[in-house]
Amino acid sequence: MADSVLDFYDQLAEDYHLLFADWRRSIAHQGQVLDRLLDTELGPGPHAVLDASCGIGTQALGLALLGHRVHATDLSPASVQRAEREAVSLGVPLTTGVADLRTLDTEVPGTFDAVLSCDNALPHLLSDEELRNTTRAVAAKLRPGGLFLASIRDYERLLDERPRATQPQVIDSPEGRRLVFQVWDWAEDGHSYTFSLFIVRQRGEHWETSERRTVYRTLRRATLEEALGAAGFTHLRWHEPTESGFYQPIVTARR
Repeated sequence: MADSVLDFYDQLAEDYHLLFADWRRSIAHQGQVLDRLLDTELGPGPHAVLDASCGIGTQALGLALLGHRVHATDLSPASVQRAEREAVSLGVPLTTGVADLRTLDTEVPGTFDAVLSCDNALPHLLSDEELRNTTRAVAAKLRPGGLFLASIRDYERLLDERPRATQPQVIDSPEGRRLVFQVWDWAEDGHSYTFSLFIVRQRGEHWETSERRTVYRTLRRATLEEALGAAGFTHLRWHEPTESGFYQPIVTARR
C-alpha cells in the first residue's frame, strides 16, 4: 500500500462529504442496502459489525443508525476523527480506532458478525501479498460463520474501456456550487492507475480548485476470490448494483 493512501485520505477527510449531492441521504441509503445484505446472509440483526475502512463514516453511520453495533476503523486518523464527530452530530453510538486493513488481527480486539470494506478500499493493496495478508486478517476478526462484505469498482469493464476521466458532476448545495470529477492515468500494463480527484468550488466570482492523488490497482474479481479462498472463505457471491442498489459491485463471503 503506497504512502500516498494515508496522505490522500487525511487530506480529504474534511471535504469528503462534498463528493455527494447529499451526504446524509447517502448515509441512509447505503446503510439500508448493507442492512438488507446483512439480514439476508446472517439473519435479522442487530449485528456486531467492524467497518475496517470506514473513512468519515458513510457506511458505519448508516448501519449504526439502523441499530447495528458498529466499530469503525481506518488507516487515516483524520478520517476517524471526522467519523467520531459525525456520530455525535447524528446521536448514534459508534466506537472507533485507527487500524490498517493488513493488520486488523493485531490492531483490533474481539471478533464480529460481519466485517465491511467498501468504497473501493481493497484496490489500494497494490500486491497480492498485501491482499492475502488482509483477507487473513479479516478472517481472524470474524466469528465462525461470519460475513465479509466488500465493494470495489467493476475492473473487468473498466479494463476494457480504460476511461481517462469522469464527467464533471455539478452540485448546488447550501455550501455553494461545486464541480467534482476524476482523472485516471493508466499504467502501461493496465495493472494500476493514478487517480486524481478534483473538487472545484465557486467562491463568489472565482473558482477554487483542490486536487488529491493516490494509486489503485485494477483488482480483478478472480484475484480477490483467490485471496478469499486462500484465507478460508466460502460461499462467495457477487451482488451487482442492479440487484443490490449499491453504487459498486459487492462481494460477500463466509468464514
